[in-house]
Amino acid sequence: MTGQISPSATRLLDKIRVLLADDHELVRDGIRARLEKTTTLQVVGEATNGREAVEKVEALKPDVVLMDVSMPVMNGLDAAREIQRRFPATGILVLSIYDNPEYVRGVMQAGARGYILKDISASEMITAITSVANGGYYFSSAVGPTLIGSKPQGQKEDPYGLTDREREVLLGIAKGQPNKEIAKSLGISVRTVETHRLNLREKVGSRNAAQLYKIAQDLGLLV
Repeated sequence: MTGQISPSATRLLDKIRVLLADDHELVRDGIRARLEKTTTLQVVGEATNGREAVEKVEALKPDVVLMDVSMPVMNGLDAAREIQRRFPATGILVLSIYDNPEYVRGVMQAGARGYILKDISASEMITAITSVANGGYYFSSAVGPTLIGSKPQGQKEDPYGLTDREREVLLGIAKGQPNKEIAKSLGISVRTVETHRLNLREKVGSRNAAQLYKIAQDLGLLV
């Protein structure tokens, strides 16, 4: 009798499809070599400029575009806006040498869901790609503290009636943290985090990670 693979098992075997977009061949080669060492990711294509990146997204339907900002023909910011508008299911992860907060904010406003620096380790790069592919957000440790604060001065009034703990969980979701990591940072159980997530979604009327990120931003949890 021939064994059958269930749909859920098939999904677990699927690799995260990644498109590399950088105008430097040496950089692309180095990233590809890093990513090919893991069994969970697959580099499905490369682009040398922003326009080509948009075209490759249309043709290859990657889960994540790992993209530089400074590229010819069309820069990464414009490419991110175009990809976000036309292919919202594709996550955009920016890879850059710049850690200026204003620069990072501009990239995020263009539709990127993550920002990592080119000197990060291979393991962190894989973690970032995985987080973005799963609908989360990821920032390199060097830029994260400048963008995210637990209670910034500009915190706004909350129309949803969230508790302090729900706000903390919402912040964790916005940072792209999985339930286990949120639970560890807050000193609570994973089951409790799951309960807070359900309550959050009921209160704000949202089930989408990107929408939850926007709500956290509107509440002033993200700076």
